[in-house]
Amino acid sequence: MELRLLQYFWMVADVGTVSGAAEQLHITQPTLSRQLRELEDELGTPLFDREKGRFRLTEAGLFLKSRAEEILELSQSTEQAFVDRRHKLFSGTFKIGCVEADNSDTMAMMVEEFVRDYPEVKFDITTGTSDDIIDRLDKGLVDMAILLEPIDTEKYATLTLPRQEKWGLLVANNSFLATKTGITPADIKGMPLMISKRPEITKLISNWAKIDPSELNVVGNFNLAFNILPLVEKQVAAAVGIEGAVTNRNVETTFLPLDPAISTNCVLAWRKNRVMSPVASELIKRFKNAFQA
Repeated sequence: MELRLLQYFWMVADVGTVSGAAEQLHITQPTLSRQLRELEDELGTPLFDREKGRFRLTEAGLFLKSRAEEILELSQSTEQAFVDRRHKLFSGTFKIGCVEADNSDTMAMMVEEFVRDYPEVKFDITTGTSDDIIDRLDKGLVDMAILLEPIDTEKYATLTLPRQEKWGLLVANNSFLATKTGITPADIKGMPLMISKRPEITKLISNWAKIDPSELNVVGNFNLAFNILPLVEKQVAAAVGIEGAVTNRNVETTFLPLDPAISTNCVLAWRKNRVMSPVASELIKRFKNAFQA
C-alpha cells in the first residue's frame, strides 16, 4: 500500500467529499476518485458509503483511518528526524508524552531551558494516561515519556525524576471525609471509589489496604482526572489519584493523602536501542545531567 494512497484516503475521510479533498490535495476529482477505487480494490473491501456526494466511512474505513493517522504521523516524524540530523541541534523538533502529575512542572522546567538555549527547536507535548503514552512511545510517535510508577519498564531506558507523587483520595468539600487529615485503610473499606483502569493501581491500593482487590468498592474507572471532578463534587464516589494530578483543579473538592502514606516516582522513559534524533538525544542528556545520581 502506497503512503500517497493513505494520504488521499485520509483527506477524503477528514473532509467528507471528494471535491473538497481534491482541492486540499491539489489534484483533480477524477484522479482522486480513481485512486480511492484502486485502494478499495487492493484491500478487497469498500471504505466509504457514498450518499449524495457525501462519503461516510464504513467499519473497515474507520479502522483504516485510525491506522492511517498513526502511519502518516510516524512518517512525518521520521522525515522530521532526518531534517533534524541535517540541522544538528540548531533546529529540529522533539516529541514528549507526559502523564498528569506533579512532575509536569519538572518537564516544563527542562523544556523551557532547552528551547531558551536552542530557540530554533520546536516541541510537541502529548498528555494522557500511562497506557496511552506508552502506546505512543512503542509506536515511535513520541521520543520520550514521563510515566507514573508502578509501570513495567523492561523495554525502556529510564531515569527517575526527583519529585515523588503522593497518593490519596479526592473528596467533595461537603462530605464527612473532608474534615479528616488523611485516609486510612479502615476508611476505604466499602467506600464508593473511582480508580484508574490500570490494574497496577488497583493492586497498589488493595495492598495498602491489606484487602483483596475484589473487596474494593470500585463503582467507576477513569483515565484523566478532569472528567471525574463533577462526580466527586456530587459525592458519586471518591477518586483515587495523585496529588499532582488534581491540585488546584476544583475549589469544591479536597485531596486527602493516604495514611500510612504511599508515594511513587515518575520516570523519564525512552525505548532501548532506538536511534534518537540529535535534538531528542540532547534533551535526554540534559535530564541525565540534572537528575542522575
